[in-house]
Amino acid sequence: MITRAKAQSIIEHAINYAEGKVQSCELTLQSSDMATSRFANNSMTQNQAPERTELSLRVLKGGKQLRLSSDDLSPSAIRSLIDAAVSGIKLLEKDAGLLPLPAAVKHPYAAVGRFDKETAALSAAARAKAVKEIIEIASSRGLEAAGIVTSGSQLLAIGNSRGLFAFHKESHAECSITMNKNGATGWAKADELDFANLDYRGLAENAASKALANQEPLEIPPGKYRVILEPSAVLDLLSFLSWDFAATSHLDKLSCFIGQLGKKVFGENISITDDCLHPYQSGAPFDAEGLPRQSLKLVENGVLKQLVYGRRSAAKMGARPTGHGLSEPNAEGELPVNLVISGGNSSLEQMISSQERAVLLTRVWYIREVDPTLKIVTGMTRDGTFLVENGKITRAVKNLRFNQGLIELLNNVIELGASRRSAGEEGIPAVVPAMLVDNFNFSSTTTF
Repeated sequence: MITRAKAQSIIEHAINYAEGKVQSCELTLQSSDMATSRFANNSMTQNQAPERTELSLRVLKGGKQLRLSSDDLSPSAIRSLIDAAVSGIKLLEKDAGLLPLPAAVKHPYAAVGRFDKETAALSAAARAKAVKEIIEIASSRGLEAAGIVTSGSQLLAIGNSRGLFAFHKESHAECSITMNKNGATGWAKADELDFANLDYRGLAENAASKALANQEPLEIPPGKYRVILEPSAVLDLLSFLSWDFAATSHLDKLSCFIGQLGKKVFGENISITDDCLHPYQSGAPFDAEGLPRQSLKLVENGVLKQLVYGRRSAAKMGARPTGHGLSEPNAEGELPVNLVISGGNSSLEQMISSQERAVLLTRVWYIREVDPTLKIVTGMTRDGTFLVENGKITRAVKNLRFNQGLIELLNNVIELGASRRSAGEEGIPAVVPAMLVDNFNFSSTTTF
């Protein structure tokens, strides 16, 4: 993995060569050595350990900007990349909203401490041991297991010709498990910065119990039900709200919160922050232009309090950038990437035991937006949908398709579990609680 000194040397070489050829330039260096061990049908199927490195160059000249990238970090390749950018920028139109590059940050970036050397150096044999234990749990219960165990590290370095330099390195571990018996499945997934915190045995036990309970599912009619959403389901549903908090989505009149700043949009028990410093969060403490990320209260007790801003949207709206900008040029502008939904005092078990009749959702998938103004999404349940009766899970339910407004959902939350780092398939990992929700709209049934 590239060191901080090496990253700075690469970026400085590019800046020095570009001097006099362009007005200013920005370099973004990203590197990853994430290794993945895959398994299926209770056997290891693949181990891959790719190393990926990319240097992205943005040049500004004459009111224009251009970005080019390369995976070759040799000095000659970097010089060729800059020469290509100098030639290419001549062909572009001027960018009316182009801003000068940001100056160097005066104060040190927040120390987030997200690198674990054991996780970064975890061997294929260590991952294979985890896979073996997962498969043993599956085999002992007459199930077939499939999934991944991933480990490694990632780095991000940003520097520009105005003296800015930012560097972040973090480790990463992930495990996703699907258990299967007679076509009935159970699923569990987790994402951690430290492999030691990745409870793959607990995930395997959870996925196994779901698969065994998911036999001979009952078909229930579509309609509005009280549902218990496990954290992964909450994450994948609410990830579709992320860009609605971006200032650019308001400028473009595409947010479902147009004209709602300072107004109540959700139930009083809903508070949402974007907090890169939260102990359960991940990622760099700076955005794609090197600005420090600010921790913001987006929603407080149901009231929309703040938006996130990149430099361009902030300039247009007379605001200050909040350190959420994406790589320029970018039509989306900015994005909150460290969402934290405040939790409550309940637990998944308490939610189940308190309900006379409800539906428990392990996971949702294949989600698509139907109406962006009302934030209605459609999708299906998967890998363990269960009927709760008289405080107990009584049997599996055939999967259901839903058409559900997310604003309506967050106005119908009855109880919240403790917030924890959760992983899904639609959105990036976030800190979210389980939720007990009223009037969740299932629009149709399935045959499985």
